[in-house]
This record gives sequence, C-alpha cells and structure tokens, in this order.
Amino acid sequence: MNPYYRPRRSMLYVPGCNARYLHKARTLRVDSVILDLGDPILVDKKLESRRGVCEAVLAGGYGRREVVVRVNDLDSPWGRDDVKAVAGAGVDAVLFPNVESRADVLEAIELLDASGGSHLPIMVMIESPLGVLRAEEIASASSRIACIVVATSDLLNQLHGRRTPDRIAIQYSLSRVLLAGRAYERAVVDGISTNLKDMQSFEYACRLGRDLGFDGKSLVHPLQLPYCNDAFTPKPPDLAAALEVIDALERAHREGRGTVVVNGRLIEGHHVKEAKRLLALSDMIQKLEAGQ
Repeated sequence: MNPYYRPRRSMLYVPGCNARYLHKARTLRVDSVILDLGDPILVDKKLESRRGVCEAVLAGGYGRREVVVRVNDLDSPWGRDDVKAVAGAGVDAVLFPNVESRADVLEAIELLDASGGSHLPIMVMIESPLGVLRAEEIASASSRIACIVVATSDLLNQLHGRRTPDRIAIQYSLSRVLLAGRAYERAVVDGISTNLKDMQSFEYACRLGRDLGFDGKSLVHPLQLPYCNDAFTPKPPDLAAALEVIDALERAHREGRGTVVVNGRLIEGHHVKEAKRLLALSDMIQKLEAGQ
C-alpha cells in the first residue's frame, strides 16, 4: 500500500488570498485542504497570498486534516519561489499543476528537495490531453507521488467537450488516469464541479467517481462537502460484507479450499485484499473525524 495512503474523500481548494477562508478551513469537515496559490489568484495578489498561506500553515490549527499547498507553474514568475517558501512551512504535501511528463515530476521533486522539502511527498495535477496520454509515465515517475488530481474543468475545455451529467466527454480520460494511478499504487482524486448551484449533478458526479474507483473528489465550495464525504465513506452494509468475506475465506482455507461462495458470489484472495483495504479506510476516517 502507498505509504501516503489516507482518506481523501474531499479535497477543498482554499484561495490563499483570503484570510477568512484560510481560517474557516480549520473548522470544516474536510479530509484535505488545498491552500491555493495558483491560477485563481490575481497577479497582484500572488506575493500576498504566498505570505498568507505560509503564515496560516505555521499557525496550525488544521487538526488531522491533510494540508496541501498548490503552487504556481514552475515556469511562471512565482512557481519556484512558492516551492521555496512552503517547503519548510509544515505542509503535508505540495501540489504541482499542469504535469505532463516524467521530466516534470522529477523537476518538481528536485526543486522541492533543494528547497529543504526532501521529507515531503508531492501531488501532481493532470489537466491536459498530453498529461492524460502520459498518465502511466507520470504515475510511475516517483514513489514520492502521494496523489494524482485530475483537473477535469481544464481538461474538458481543452477537449472541447460539453458538460453533461454523465460526464461522457471525460470518462475515457478519468479511467485512463485512474488505471495508471492504480498500477503504481497512487491515490487518484476526481476534479471539481464548477456549477455551485446544481447539487444534484454534483452528487451524481461524486457517486460516478466513487463507482469508477476514485479515492475522492476535489471541490471549491464548503456546501459541496457533505456530498463528497457521503459518497466516498464506506457504509455499514459494505463493512459488514467485508468482514463476512474475510471470515468466510479464512474458514475455507482452514478446510483446505481456495475459494468460497458468499451470498451467491465467488470469493477469492483478491476480494479479501479489497475488503481489508475498505475496513482500514473506514478506521482511518473514524480517527480523522474524531480528531476534528
């Protein structure tokens, strides 16, 4: 299992230019906060946002929530200084945008290490057709990759696709990135939904992402949080079924059988592995929420 594995049902972008939002994030029922220095921040607010984010991280108060900072593109006027500033601030990870190759991953890690962040994992955003096509190259580039975030809004625009409830325009891209991530044991998180009023479509998107196999969803507004958390939280019947699967196959093995049928379904070793992952995730979520 990825050593950086943890609940990421909800990853909330928090604009670094807004001190009130940076504080409010300390009170929200969210698994990860992404303190954002990137595209949403106006050019004349970039330096102020960097200072504000570093001060917020150093001040603490985020509890068991994962604290991530999204830096600007490394080829921008701010990206490299962003990394230098946050590397020693006490973040849990640094999120690098617009990653399109193994070389991009290695450059990010080299800069982070040179800035005093060799102890930190990284997260990478895949947000372009080229990034999707090179998803395996990116996912396999380093064991320091804790999570891959699919920036679906950017991707959809570049694909010239339409926003539909079934997300048909990006389903192939979602599956391709997810497949690459799972091949190398990386967490993979779905992208944002930009319509802040259509909660029905947002809830559907959460459940679609869950059913595809994503670990969670990124979001931009606290009102979306309950839908993310609910969709990606294992339910009591799922946990009961997981325990039943584990117990049944253990008994079958003691009796000299390699498989067993549970509720009409053939159970093998890989089902037990997934059942144990689900139970471990549930335990992590309980601990996380108890700490908040």
